[in-house]
Amino acid sequence: MAVAMNCPQRISSDSGPWPLHDTAASRRVETLAAAPSAPHALMQRAGEATARLALALAPHAQRIWIAAGPGNNGGDGFEAAYHLHRAGKQVQVTALGNPGRRPADASASLARAQAAGVTIEASVPAGLECDMAIDALLGLGTTRAPDGAIADAVQRFNTVAALRLAVDLPSGLDADHGLLFGEGAVHASHTLALLTLKPGLFTAHGRERAGQTWFDDLGCGDVAARVPPRAWLGGADAALQVQAPRRHAQHKGSFGDVVVVGGAAGMTGAALLAGRAALAAGAGRVYVSALDPAGPTHDPLCPELMLRPALWREPGAALASATVVCGCGGGDAVREALPVLMGRAARLVLDADALNAIAADSTLQTLLTARAGRGQATVLTPHPLEAARLVGAKCAGEIQADRLGHAERLAARFGCVVLLKGSGSVIAAPQRPSQINASGNARLASAGTGDVLAGWLGGLWAAAQAQPVPAPSHRVAQAAAWLHGAAAEGGNDCAPLAASRLLQRLSAER
Repeated sequence: MAVAMNCPQRISSDSGPWPLHDTAASRRVETLAAAPSAPHALMQRAGEATARLALALAPHAQRIWIAAGPGNNGGDGFEAAYHLHRAGKQVQVTALGNPGRRPADASASLARAQAAGVTIEASVPAGLECDMAIDALLGLGTTRAPDGAIADAVQRFNTVAALRLAVDLPSGLDADHGLLFGEGAVHASHTLALLTLKPGLFTAHGRERAGQTWFDDLGCGDVAARVPPRAWLGGADAALQVQAPRRHAQHKGSFGDVVVVGGAAGMTGAALLAGRAALAAGAGRVYVSALDPAGPTHDPLCPELMLRPALWREPGAALASATVVCGCGGGDAVREALPVLMGRAARLVLDADALNAIAADSTLQTLLTARAGRGQATVLTPHPLEAARLVGAKCAGEIQADRLGHAERLAARFGCVVLLKGSGSVIAAPQRPSQINASGNARLASAGTGDVLAGWLGGLWAAAQAQPVPAPSHRVAQAAAWLHGAAAEGGNDCAPLAASRLLQRLSAER
């Protein structure tokens, strides 16, 4: 029997923007959605949605194992079992937890599945063989690592050599932060988020553990729209808002200047990568001011770059109208340049060694904060360890434990935009909704890709000033993050993407 309802939506890097509701907001949506509904209606819809997606993902699967936990997530699993059984599938359900503590809705769904003839067992079958496994063990209320029989079921689930579908969240994943509650968390092929999309699915460990995320609002999208989201999942719209067709009457001077300051001794390649990226992103002119006095005088791979070693020292108005990218391969030498750049640059991207220098110097921190008061815009692009140094945390793990929160606190402290890199990069700005970037993958984990991002951001930002309404810094950061990530998609997931190759892909995308 076919399940007839609207299809779940696939969440891809080029879709969106999507609102992301954390646990508290999702509970509020659930309460509002349940109020006008018949008893048990939301769980029945959730089970139908799960069965519908399971049939679409693996239409030829005959043997389906459902691991159902003690709460409402388990109830969703019982409802899915009911529909899959009626569709002619061989369904085995492992019902775990104390039956006496099972919520009323979940108990009703269990009884409905049993009455339909679904096989319900109290433990994982010893010789389990299946064509699909469905994780309905732990849901939104999870606050600790799976243990006991549930931990055993998670371990068995992760070894199933078949498609693995998680209901709402992979069991053991924190809905708000993307953390794993212990090592025994579900590793799904697909996850169907129900009623709301949760931030933890898209940052930290979320994307890896969730696999491909799907979404079904269970017909309650109008209700969810009344509850403010914790953040947004950004897509291709961010890039479209920043990039605009070039008008015939424009010239290179219309698209702004970028000055890259970095490239200390032994690290000039970082500054050159940033400069090439800025040029490819659309800047009219790009200067590379290398901090190595014996550095190159030209770039044979990109002769369009103008190498001016001491440009940042020169008096005049050049920096006052330029977009400056500082820190790429800057080493300790970048400390001398920072006070000048923070005082003069109209738009400033601070990356890598510039961030480390600021983290270690309270005077530089004061200068950075003062920029916002003068109307000078700044974007910080830290990875988690650099962010930890800026906030005085002991390790990058503290940042990863609350990526959204730490990015927002950094933005508020320095009055600037923060692009916190990593799986599900976070873009935060004072008094604006935060965004998690939907694009990218671990292929970007290679030397120099951060330099390319910083330069690309600077080039987009410079060119954006030529628009009739210049794009604000947070929009530029969102666009840069999305384009940077999208350029890494569509290749061999097992192979790192070299920074120079990434730059070629970014250029081709334009």
